[in-house]
Amino acid sequence: MKKCFYLLIMPMFWWSCANDKTPTTSPSEAQAANSSTVDNSLTLPPGFKAYVFAEKLGEGARHIAVSSNGDVYVQMHTLAGGKGLAALRDSNGDGQADITEYFGSHTGTGMEIQGNYLYCSSDDEVYRYELKPESLLPDENTRVLLVGGFPKQNEHASKSLTLDDDGHIYINIGAPSNACQIENRAAGSLGQDPCPLLDKHAGVWQFDANKIAQQASAGKRYASGIRNAVALTWNKATNGLFVVQHGRDQLSEFWPKMFTADQNAELPAEEFFQVSEGDFLGWPYCYFDPMQNKKVLGPEYGGDGKKTGRCEQAKNPIVAFPAHMAPNDVIFYNGNQFPAEYQNGAFIAFHGSWNRAPKEQKGFFVAFVPFKDGKVAGEWQTFAEGFAGVKPVPSPSDAKHRPCGLAIGPDGAFYVSDSVEGKIWKIVYEKQG
Repeated sequence: MKKCFYLLIMPMFWWSCANDKTPTTSPSEAQAANSSTVDNSLTLPPGFKAYVFAEKLGEGARHIAVSSNGDVYVQMHTLAGGKGLAALRDSNGDGQADITEYFGSHTGTGMEIQGNYLYCSSDDEVYRYELKPESLLPDENTRVLLVGGFPKQNEHASKSLTLDDDGHIYINIGAPSNACQIENRAAGSLGQDPCPLLDKHAGVWQFDANKIAQQASAGKRYASGIRNAVALTWNKATNGLFVVQHGRDQLSEFWPKMFTADQNAELPAEEFFQVSEGDFLGWPYCYFDPMQNKKVLGPEYGGDGKKTGRCEQAKNPIVAFPAHMAPNDVIFYNGNQFPAEYQNGAFIAFHGSWNRAPKEQKGFFVAFVPFKDGKVAGEWQTFAEGFAGVKPVPSPSDAKHRPCGLAIGPDGAFYVSDSVEGKIWKIVYEKQG
């Protein structure tokens, strides 16, 4: 297992013939005998194996969720056969989906299952379907709009989501901007101060998970100063919200007198936060510099790469990852299959960078952060890599696969989705004899 540094700052369309039978074979026994689906292109820690659960679902497979009977649901970001969501079933327990169906009309990112409900989102709305154990597809008539009326935006529009156990749903509303400049993504343009985007964007909003047809304006701003948290999850072990933020781009392109291309490739960090209600995480005024181990003012707000200023008031991350790796999902492991050291630890899917040229791009892997008693308990590690299929990766378009969504099955298996072709891996731990 590769070791990496960390900074700990503070304690109905039918794709195939289908039936409604649930698996009757033990997945672990049948899968162990089915070596044909093992994907040896991925590098994993000893004792782990990656099986190809499904392939070629379509471009843009984003977040995923697994029901209590092992059915897998995928929110697609592009239509597949005119539909926007995929439902998969392994009916014989061999570790590979043999039934694939599509449903729903919207594309998007967010996906989670709680109880008998499937929650999913487009870039503009959040929906809920009712699931029934005997049926793979939810009844389309049960779909309801939970939250609508989000501001239209062309940048960072994904409405990723998570739920707590007290009837709340948390929705990311990304900033439609890089650094809240007067002229977005323009060299030398200063930042708007105060940034007006913080009123309706750049944060996580809390809504009632049981109330339908809510408007975005009715939500409570739970935390702010978050550029874009595609990766967010509710950690049941700590009863708290965790997010991983996409850091800002193009420091050297817009401020060449202050930053070199080499500095731009390493700044700023991708930040992992434990979030409490009312927190301000710093965007757009601040970014985290891992070399200095502190938050500094952005150049749009009078920063020179060293000044701290108002950033002393912004919350610090619990882990700072290398720059521009695009964290797209985070989940805490609560299954019973992986070894003890993985219990209650966090897995993070890094979709891969684009802003490191002329250096090679980074990311395209799944990381693991160990936790103990609700706190980071060691260095973060590369858990699964090899998704890109090439090394180095000159640009994201060269990657054969890009990890995006994460989920845990009822048997403790770990699922990873790919946004390039719609591949789904099922990673299991098989005890060594």
